[in-house]
Amino acid sequence: MQYEAEDILNALDEEQREAAQSLLGPTVILAGAGTGKTRTITHRIAYGILRGDFSENRVMALTYTNRAAGELRARLRSLGVHSVNAKTFHAAALSQLEYFWRDFFGVEAPRVLESKSRAIGSAAETLKIRLDANTIRDVASEIEWRKYSMLSLEQYLDQITTRPLIQGLAPIKSYEIQVAYEDAKVKAKQIDWEDVLMLCTGMLKAEPRALAHVHSQYRFFTVDEYQDISKLQQELLDTWLGDRSDLCVVGDPNQTIYSFSGASASFLETFDSRYPGANVISLNKNYRSTPEIISVANRVRGNQKFEPLEAIRPRGVEPEVLEFSTKDKECDWVAGKIKDLRSSGIKASQIAVLYRINAQSEQLENALSKAGVEYQVRGGQRFFNRPEIMSAVRMVRAEAANPSDKELYETVSAIARSLGWQSIAPDVSGSALEKWEALNSLVQIADELGAEATIKTFANELEERQRSQHEPTRESITLSTIHAAKGLEYKAVFIIGAIEGYLPISYAKTELQIAEEQRLFYVGVTRAKDSLFITWSNRDTAEDRPRTKSRYLDLI
Repeated sequence: MQYEAEDILNALDEEQREAAQSLLGPTVILAGAGTGKTRTITHRIAYGILRGDFSENRVMALTYTNRAAGELRARLRSLGVHSVNAKTFHAAALSQLEYFWRDFFGVEAPRVLESKSRAIGSAAETLKIRLDANTIRDVASEIEWRKYSMLSLEQYLDQITTRPLIQGLAPIKSYEIQVAYEDAKVKAKQIDWEDVLMLCTGMLKAEPRALAHVHSQYRFFTVDEYQDISKLQQELLDTWLGDRSDLCVVGDPNQTIYSFSGASASFLETFDSRYPGANVISLNKNYRSTPEIISVANRVRGNQKFEPLEAIRPRGVEPEVLEFSTKDKECDWVAGKIKDLRSSGIKASQIAVLYRINAQSEQLENALSKAGVEYQVRGGQRFFNRPEIMSAVRMVRAEAANPSDKELYETVSAIARSLGWQSIAPDVSGSALEKWEALNSLVQIADELGAEATIKTFANELEERQRSQHEPTRESITLSTIHAAKGLEYKAVFIIGAIEGYLPISYAKTELQIAEEQRLFYVGVTRAKDSLFITWSNRDTAEDRPRTKSRYLDLI
């Protein structure tokens, strides 16, 4: 479909329209949960291009997750915009690093670590320290916090006594592991994703030709989820901008949940003071959730100085808070309720069970398996690592190198059929169904690109998705931590384990940490569109000591 500029504006409400028309100079959009922020910024970009204010290839749209970047690209494509550089900060920085590195240093850019966890474990073993998976994850988070906060190892050592303790690891040992980790990376000529940001920033500042090239390439910047920006990412953004101010940022201070890894909402909250005269626009009309869910969300939101959400949808059912005597009974009820929802016609992909930490999923997985409910755990096996998808991608690349006259859908569906796909879902379960769903997702991507797309376009799309880990959604129940579910939405949401020790988490001690846990709970609540169930149990088993329900339930 060919859009006119006015067509773009007609699809927006009054506040969204105002944001879309704020094209030049600094703009900050304070967008509450479910208020259409992605719709607003993609329509703003498309409107600017159709009006002629933006050159399509000079726009850089940035976000923090691969899925969000993929969503930006898909939405822009649906509006007829194909050449905007919509990527994560990391992907954009890596692209520039690889582009310039050989020219300036005469060698290929260092390779990005495949597994930070494996590298941390190996570094610890050189010090004769054995770490379990949880401790490795905590050390990885500490490394990310240090680098996103732009602290050297020496500066970090000066602050180490103020950092949260990693269970089973003395602070000095954490520091020594980090030193060994950095030394091992240097020897192996490898970098991690935080290094990508630091090296890109340093290279652009040190090499005027590279910086001039980037400044001539990109003029108009949009940053999604700006409340999640870190000091390091802000430094890179400032470098990309130079002395220009054509910057639009969008975010929600009530959804700041990554402070533990160096994110800071202060950049969002002080935007208009750093850019005097900035256009400040608030979006508070929630189109996602029922008024009943919005009522709960407004009561649990932490930062009251920003506007509460205004529900637009018709009334629905009241959210339920349920107490159970044991965790087994809690999980069995959730599994049974999910079966009821599926029987009522709700698709599996529209149901999610959220929890604070990954360890909470085990008993739930057992209950779902016992009830015969298919599920997927976010962060499970990667789509592009599946054998059938790896084979399909190789075949797509071969076709792209020697394309035929066939339409894209015909070519891709033939590839999928050769690997065992059929157009009708087979009446199977387990791994056989997962294989069909994976191949079917591949065919759907081709279908979404449209009749005009070529096999080369499809190959490039797969390459970008693989690189950014933007993976298709499977048709099954989603189990996820609340952190991993940020930016997603479901018709029915269960938040389980709403007890002290999980919400808030046991190691949240300070006022700032408790406030962040409350924002996390708010994020969980606002994932729900139609139905919300919050559950907790008095005990893990009948013999265990009693637990206390989450303090945040008292707000409801």
